[in-house]
Amino acid sequence: MALLALFVSPAADFAAVCAAASEALPEVAVIACTTAGEIDRGYVEGRIVAVGLPKAHFRAATVVFPDLGALDAARQVRELILARKATMRAGPDFHHEFAFLMVDGITMREDALMRMVAQGLGPVPLFGGSAGDGQQFHRCLVAHNGRVMTNAAVLAFLRTDCPIKVFSFDHLEPGDKRMVVTEADRDGRIVRRINDEPAAREYARILGKDPDQLSTFTFAAHPLVVRVGGQYYVRSIQRVTEDGDLVFYSAIDEGVVLTLAQTRDIAETLEQDLQAIAKMGDLDRVLICDCVLRRQEAEQTQASRTMSDSFRRHDVVGFSTYGEQYGATHVNMTMTGVAFFHPQQPARR
Repeated sequence: MALLALFVSPAADFAAVCAAASEALPEVAVIACTTAGEIDRGYVEGRIVAVGLPKAHFRAATVVFPDLGALDAARQVRELILARKATMRAGPDFHHEFAFLMVDGITMREDALMRMVAQGLGPVPLFGGSAGDGQQFHRCLVAHNGRVMTNAAVLAFLRTDCPIKVFSFDHLEPGDKRMVVTEADRDGRIVRRINDEPAAREYARILGKDPDQLSTFTFAAHPLVVRVGGQYYVRSIQRVTEDGDLVFYSAIDEGVVLTLAQTRDIAETLEQDLQAIAKMGDLDRVLICDCVLRRQEAEQTQASRTMSDSFRRHDVVGFSTYGEQYGATHVNMTMTGVAFFHPQQPARR
């Protein structure tokens, strides 16, 4: 194999799993992270999902960011550029490439990391996921060749002769209700006031709900989006504090206009999106990073089985995340991933 990726339930002994994999495959780049649930042709829990990319069709080079609190842009951008060039030299006849990122999901440093990664990414399409810790939000782990880290990230450049499609899907449509963030802690991703009113209370008022009844299901069913460069990106709420503030999964700041989005049928939309991918060529497998809020919505709306059936039909594997990365952007409530097609039949564009 050129690369082995492990998506490990927080119920497992993560360090032992990573050490065993690296010992068994000393010549293979092994990357791993803990999850908020696993996807193995369906939603599962308490498992270790392994995805191996064979050398016959892939070349890989990895870059480690061991401390997200002390990013060294000059050095690490150079490492990114060198890693990409290494895959190009190793696979000169492989004409497709992408980058895959795993990052600690509770550091609140994904946005800063993505700003830096963008400088060394070039034209390579990127997707990734923020490591999870079930529903605990306590400790997320990533690993590289047996080295277990927190507050860290690992990026892999992949070059392949297999046609690929890197994508990002959601099931949201912007509505007509808007609100303005009037007080926020950017570093903590905390919104204290919306429309100059206490944040949780104003959000609940706009929804027509009791602020004391806000829950993760409420946040999943009534997501917020921001418009950047003509596109809408989700800014998901993680929780309400005791003071009535709203803690978000991704970057938020004062002056940001939030639009209340409407959700489409999550299972129906998933099947339509996967069918569109399957029509692009001779599909082999799909690797995804799927927001934990989507998983929670599926559970609350009894759509988990239907969505698992879709995952099974289209051979989808991956993990549930605390956030997703697509291009140079950290996002929420999306499903990002890469579809692999058999090399003998190029994907249609």
